[in-house]
Parts: sequence; structure tokens; C-alpha cells
Amino acid sequence: MTEDTLTQYLIDMLAGGHFEMADDNTFFFHDDGNEFPFATIVTKDSASDKASQLDRGGLYRLNIGVSKASFQGLFGDAQEPVDHTALDTLMPHPVYARMHWLSVINPSAKTFDRVKPLLAEAHDLAIELATERNSGR
Repeated sequence: MTEDTLTQYLIDMLAGGHFEMADDNTFFFHDDGNEFPFATIVTKDSASDKASQLDRGGLYRLNIGVSKASFQGLFGDAQEPVDHTALDTLMPHPVYARMHWLSVINPSAKTFDRVKPLLAEAHDLAIELATERNSGR
């Protein structure tokens, strides 16, 4: 699975949402009012996130914010040591796991099929949060 194919899948999925690019990273939002993306694709390490060692070249990491239940269903309490440099492996996000974000570096087509429902969930959660925010809850 290429970064371009994954990006296009997410753009097609947005249906009214939007994406932003910054420093070769792509951030996917439900709508223009969102303050936080529901998914991101990052292509290089940052000062606060070097665990994946994306600067090895030719790598990208898909990050997805899911529900607590989904996150715990995948990873339990996420206390196990994780090799955040592993390719094609669904894992807790190296920085945002406590916020129920997961990540995968260069997912294969098989892994991406596993990730698609998680992306749909993340998108649905973003819609739900936006609805709650807009209704004044």
C-alpha cells in the first residue's frame, strides 16, 4: 500500500470533510470546525516523536484516533513494550496512545483491510464530537 493510495482512500472517505498538509504530513478532519484530526499520515520524525524512526527513508506512519473500547480491544492496557519501528504492525501510537490513538508504519494491503473499519470508526467519532460541540453539550 502506497502513501498516495492511502491518502486518496481517506480523501474519498471524507465526503465533506477536509485535509491539510503541513511539512509533508497530512491531517484528516471531519469538517472545517475540527480542532483535532481523526487520522494523520506522517512522513518524518518530529522533535517530540522520534520513536518510529521515520527518517530511515521511504516510510510513512498512519495514525488513527479510535474509541477507548476499540483501543483496549486491540492492545489491552498497552503496558507491553512496543517496537515502534516495526513495519506493517498495528500498535499503540508512540505519543498519543493514552488518547486511544494507534499507528501502523507502511501498512500492507492485508493490514489496511484490517485498518479500514478503524478509520470509519475514527471518522464517525469525529462526526459525533462535532455534533456534540455544535449542540452545546
